[in-house]
Amino acid sequence: MRLILIDGPESKRANFYPLTLSRPVFALRVGMSSLAEKLSAKLGLTDVACFIPEYMAAPFALRSTYTVNKVESLKGDDLFIANGRIKASTFTATASGPSEVGTCDNEVCWARINKADLAKLKTDSIEALLASAKAILPNKPCGAEMWNYTWDLILSNPQVLADDFKAAGRSGIEGSVEQPNAIRGDKKNVFIAKGAVVHPMVVIDAEHGPVYLDEGVEVHPFTRIEGPCYVGKKSILLGTKCREGMSIGPMCRVGGEVEESIIQGYSNKYHDGFLGHAYVGEWVNLGALTTNSDLKNDYGSVSVMLDGRTPIDTGSTKVGSLIGDHTKTSIATLFNTGSVIGAMALIMATGKPLPKFIPSFAWYIDGNVTKGFGKGKLYGTAKIAMSRRKCQWTPDDEKMWDAIFAMTAGPRDEAVKRARKAMLK
Repeated sequence: MRLILIDGPESKRANFYPLTLSRPVFALRVGMSSLAEKLSAKLGLTDVACFIPEYMAAPFALRSTYTVNKVESLKGDDLFIANGRIKASTFTATASGPSEVGTCDNEVCWARINKADLAKLKTDSIEALLASAKAILPNKPCGAEMWNYTWDLILSNPQVLADDFKAAGRSGIEGSVEQPNAIRGDKKNVFIAKGAVVHPMVVIDAEHGPVYLDEGVEVHPFTRIEGPCYVGKKSILLGTKCREGMSIGPMCRVGGEVEESIIQGYSNKYHDGFLGHAYVGEWVNLGALTTNSDLKNDYGSVSVMLDGRTPIDTGSTKVGSLIGDHTKTSIATLFNTGSVIGAMALIMATGKPLPKFIPSFAWYIDGNVTKGFGKGKLYGTAKIAMSRRKCQWTPDDEKMWDAIFAMTAGPRDEAVKRARKAMLK
């Protein structure tokens, strides 16, 4: 059986901006893996194809093992189609059984289609297949919860980390732990993978949750890691105060204080500064002393403006920043509670908390959104940053980011106009 992951509808994808400007929702992390990996493991299916927005298909296909946007993947086998926003832990449907469709709000959330029934359906596109399956096959309620916003991932991360560690079933030390060090709590809640190196004078505190250091991780002296925590392959912790609830993707450099946040991968928070209840994309560089607030002074519920206009009540008192791919901050940048920082943005500190919304491709200078030196300069920086991790900026990447530039023009142009008017006063 083949697993087909779908990414939509667009109105739901937008709830995860700016992180999903450059990737499908199911590529987002929570706990120790992506939403896609969780669904694949839950269903026990390793043959995976997906359908995602066309503008990001080529870059995603280059860096993924999945078959991307190929109609041929809809033919010749039993299929299990699943929306990538499904919470795998709440999903009760199985890969085996008769053909049927699970719906929520009149949308197809999942569909199990046996090969014999597939012949009765339209397979010339994923949209046609879903529509014909919904019309012909038996329908039932979805029976699973869905991820609805990025902060859902952040707030659920500590518990998902604990659940993922238990599901992985691994503990012990396969890497190198240099003395002196301290491991607090039950050592069964610690796993240090092959090739990981823990320097002297490191504390791993598993008293309140597990700690998983993946292959090639390096932990420098005077780091304290509190569980639950996952550190991805070849990431480095540099004297970090790593508080509970952290998920750090591959090839990151993390220092200072971090807490209950998710870093997608390939990003730097090398220096001192606080990052809390945040989601950081890839290829982000947070300058020294960059700090976000994750708690309002009145302890009230945090609101977030994903589009720069409409506040959404998160229902939580703890939400920090959502930071898109390739964004760079200067030293001493201060992000407000519940901030949304677009992708490919360049931020210069002002000495006070920044606005809660900064659009993608903005050059935020002297307290104003400007066009700066344009997207070409940002692309050049991205190319250099990626080469430092031995990754390549490709023509397909540039096409994708050109599309994102056009998609995000409205809020950016409005902000630039406001800044120009303010400067003329």
